[in-house]
Amino acid sequence: MTPRALLDERLRSHRLTAPAATVVDAATHMLAVQSQDLLAGRWAVGVRTKGSPALSAVDRAFANGDLVRAWTMRGTLHIVPARDLAWILSVTAPRQRQQAASRHRQLGVDGAVMATASRALRPALRDGGCSRAEAFALLEQAGIDPRDQRGIHLLFALTIAGEICQGPIDPSGSGVARDQRFVPVEDWVRDSAAPQDPLTELFVRYIDGHGPAGAADFAWWSGLTLGSAREAVERARDRVREIAEGVFAAALSPRRSPNAAAAFALPAFDEYYISYTDRTAVCAAEHLAAVGPGKNGMVRPTLIDRGRVVGTWAHADAARGTPPDLFGDDHDPDAVESALARFADFVSR
Repeated sequence: MTPRALLDERLRSHRLTAPAATVVDAATHMLAVQSQDLLAGRWAVGVRTKGSPALSAVDRAFANGDLVRAWTMRGTLHIVPARDLAWILSVTAPRQRQQAASRHRQLGVDGAVMATASRALRPALRDGGCSRAEAFALLEQAGIDPRDQRGIHLLFALTIAGEICQGPIDPSGSGVARDQRFVPVEDWVRDSAAPQDPLTELFVRYIDGHGPAGAADFAWWSGLTLGSAREAVERARDRVREIAEGVFAAALSPRRSPNAAAAFALPAFDEYYISYTDRTAVCAAEHLAAVGPGKNGMVRPTLIDRGRVVGTWAHADAARGTPPDLFGDDHDPDAVESALARFADFVSR
């Protein structure tokens, strides 16, 4: 397919030019939205929702149990629909556990320590949940030193074991809340989907929200081996469209909105940029270093115009009206300004 056709298809599949009706619909379509930065993850859902989405709407979805945040793949936090959490982890948890095994041995994170941690956290988890800091304090009281990343690795291990997830936003502190409360999955998640073939479902849902893409892209995004990714492709052939050799799109792509914007202010680590092995389809090679990942692993927020990265920005700067860093003149200034204003409006409500 042509570069322009690829971009147009991805803009629709990402719900950018075909926005979803609600923030929950947007998250459900995407299945998993990278969210180690909580504000970035919430805006990733918001920017894919029609009209004037509000941060408070995403936070209500967390409070209502519609959305949760968890280490669903690649050892990275993602926002996912609560009902999809269990089956996603049934596919991705073994690989994540395998990849973390060496570090867990170094930290002494084993079955006995996990059981102690689970017992120590359980009362607080069932009594409104606990923040990360509160969880670390409880671990320390139980004789587990949370320092040197032991605490966060224990929370990760309990998450991929299906015991806990991050639910309601923690309102403590000033400004935009940037923390969530850990809650027990068995109490918090009211309904769980159960696809007959979870591996195939994961690939189909990835293509629905990220296509066109191929097996290597899916392997990167999911954290699975390339062999598992290729197996998923073969099992899913009757549920996706092969539009070029080894390149797949959704069986039914969302329809482009007649009022679709030309430019978008996408958050740090956004799926539109991060979810593929080759990012030059959306970003010129000479600008990849400016976006990231850099030495610190950071992927900067990007400005997209007609599907291509035209600059970077910062969440805090946009709220203050500070100009973005643009790569040149190949963009519509008014469209870029409107995209940044939409984010500022999102965080204000």
